[in-house]
Amino acid sequence: MALSDLLYPDNPKRKKELIQLHQELLDCMSTNFHATNELVGVLNEHLGCTITPVEMRKSSTVKENCEIIIRVMSEIQHQVQKIDSDMKEKLEPVLYQKLYDIKEPELEKIAIAQRVFSIIFGEATSTAAMVAIKLLGSNHLSLSVSKLIGLFAQIGASVLGGVSITIIGLGLEMILHAILGAMERSQLLTAVRSYEKHLAEFKAASEKYQHAIHEVTSLVRQQNE
Repeated sequence: MALSDLLYPDNPKRKKELIQLHQELLDCMSTNFHATNELVGVLNEHLGCTITPVEMRKSSTVKENCEIIIRVMSEIQHQVQKIDSDMKEKLEPVLYQKLYDIKEPELEKIAIAQRVFSIIFGEATSTAAMVAIKLLGSNHLSLSVSKLIGLFAQIGASVLGGVSITIIGLGLEMILHAILGAMERSQLLTAVRSYEKHLAEFKAASEKYQHAIHEVTSLVRQQNE
């Protein structure tokens, strides 16, 4: 047993908590990568986007992977804004306002959007129009994307950022060294609390983000059945 464990009896427990929290963070990040790629696939297939799918890099740090997904999420935001700009440019003001009128029937909104896409692409499916309306009218998705981008940036900049995503399985001492770096073992409790704080907020925002994406992708699947 290490001397620090004798001086601080709770250290073994904190170490296990730290490792478990790190794995939970990686699992949550992985799910967000998967959900993001699902949305990217829908945008590319139905709305003519050319966003490159992403994957977690096992040889990289948490920070580097945060930066990867921030880039693609920012590109999704840009594409949704571009769709909105196209609608605004090619529609009369009255028709454009209808797209955001919660009292307007959704079928009418889809017909309006399909008209615009027919101008842009020469031909447009109802699925494309439906996806566009869902994206434009979903404050849930836009807010969750913005929230997650902010949280990914915070995590990347935190003490967690420099940790490799492949430390699990390397052995307890190597894992702790990777997580803590030059930190004193007496700071384990602080490190655990930092993880817990980031992870709790990150999980909640991730669930909202993934649910919002599921609403869009399930809509597409229903149309193709």
